[in-house]
Parts: sequence; structure tokens; C-alpha cells
Amino acid sequence: MKTFSDRSPASEDSVPEALHRLLARLRFKHLQLLVALDRGGSLRAAAAVLHLTQPALSKALGEVESAFGFMLFARGARGLTPTPQGALVVQGAARLMAELAHLQAEASAEPAFTLLRIGAPPFVAQGYLPQTMARLARLEPRLRVQLMEERVPMLLQALVEGRLDALLTSFPADLPAGVAARDLRHEKLFDAEFDVIAPSDHPLARARRVGWAQLARERWIMPTRISMVQRMMEEVFRREGVMPPAPVIESTSPVTNLRLVSAGLGVSAVPRATLDAAATPGVRRVRVQPPIPAGPVGLIYRASPANERLTLLRQALGLAD
Repeated sequence: MKTFSDRSPASEDSVPEALHRLLARLRFKHLQLLVALDRGGSLRAAAAVLHLTQPALSKALGEVESAFGFMLFARGARGLTPTPQGALVVQGAARLMAELAHLQAEASAEPAFTLLRIGAPPFVAQGYLPQTMARLARLEPRLRVQLMEERVPMLLQALVEGRLDALLTSFPADLPAGVAARDLRHEKLFDAEFDVIAPSDHPLARARRVGWAQLARERWIMPTRISMVQRMMEEVFRREGVMPPAPVIESTSPVTNLRLVSAGLGVSAVPRATLDAAATPGVRRVRVQPPIPAGPVGLIYRASPANERLTLLRQALGLAD
């Protein structure tokens, strides 16, 4: 695998003229300004964050817009609002700043290392990531991994902003504002299977066949509403002509839900991989018909630019070309 030091610098001839002019005029302080303006919504708010005067920021913003050749922010009585083109530039500026911080962390360490930042919802992190981590360690001994376990919308936002290199997750029903499907790449890895579970002494745990109408009358421990598991369960309830029940407990962690069911607090649904790995006493699968449909899990990453960290992860997942 190539490392950062293996790259050959781009020649002057390979850089388009428009990009060459932009690189000659743009500074990282300009990127910092764009992000501060977007977050604060005004020159005053950005000036307070950057410890600069408003006239200085106004001049700098003019320099940035002149470098790009178009307006990045619309001026109004309520402050500054990114134009459609400006929103794309701000998003890119945030990614470049995150990538610079990433590079600084890698290069300043003794000895130097490769830092891979992965995001995954808890059911993927707990059930599937350990094997991937083991393969990564064999591929690159100098690798360090930062893992963010969060809900999918938060993971996607971190990916778009450049704070993560890739996600291992289901493809979300909704994308963050300003993000189009074409901005992301998705490669399917496998179908995750899910089981309804109940306490071992619960009547449903001993039944040969359980319908969703019966399950609707139970006390439910559910993943959060935006999770893939709950969305799929609600679809099955509706398809069977049953109103989805309101949960008595909501929890994002499959392991926590297993233990809550073991304590007799209700029934739940968890990934089969989590159930098999945890071997939690006091919990049994419910023979529900029809079963919860399997859900695709894949690798999600930004469409560009590619980096060696992503290449390494794709190799560990068996996706490398």
C-alpha cells in the first residue's frame, strides 16, 4: 500500500489554470473565515470567534469571493447566508480544515502513523467491526483507528464535514441538508438479519408461531425512531395491518436492549450477530412470522477525493479493485 510519502508531487503542467490562480490567492485563513461565517451567520459573530475586526473580515471575504470569481454569501438585514455555490465551498472548506488537522496529527506523532477514522452505528460496531479491525491491523501495523459510534444522521454529518473517512452502516433514509446522493459512494457489504427477542419465561418465547398483532400488545424496548431496525419493524407492523406500538424504552445500543429484555422489562429486536455474540442469559428468540426483513449494510464514503486510508479500509473489507 502506498503511504503519503510515496506520492509524487503534481507538476505545474498538471494543474488547470483556473485552479492555479485559486491556489495562488487562497489561504487557509480564508477557509477558516468561510466556516466561521457560515456557523455564525454574520461578520460580527465571525469576528468574535476569529478575534479580528469586522472591516478586516469584510476585506478578507471580498478577497475569497474574488479568488473564486463569484459571490459566496448573500448579504441581508439578518446577516450572511451562503449562496448555493457558497454552500458547496463552505462544505469543502470544512473538509480541507479537517483533513489538515488529520495530517498534522499523523505527521507530528513519533513514530508517524496512519490514522483511520471510521463511523458506525452501535449494532455494526459491536457485531461486525472487530473482525475488520483485526484485518486492518494485519494490513498496516502502523495503523491507528478512531471509531465514532453514533446515530446515522450524526455520522453522515461528520463524514460530509471531513471528520470521518468512511462509515460502515445502512444507507440512510434521509441525507443531511445540502448533501446529494451523488456526493457519496455506497458499496454493499452484507445483509444484516434481525430477531425479535423476549425474556426466557415470557409466553411468546415458548410459542411456535407469533404474529405481529400479538407483538403490538407487548411492552417494547425499541431502537431510536431514526434507526434502520425501527424503520423496518414499523414497515412490517403496517404491512400486517397493525399500528406500530409506542416503546416504553428507547435505546440505541443493542447490547443494552438485550440486558433490558433479560431483566424482564419488555420485548425488543436486535441484530442476530449481536444476539449470537452476547449469549445473554434469560433471553430467547421469538418465532415471529413474517420475520423482520434483512437490511443492507455497506461502506459509505465521500465521492472525492480518494485517500490511502480509504484504500486500506476497502482492502480489509474485500472491496479493493
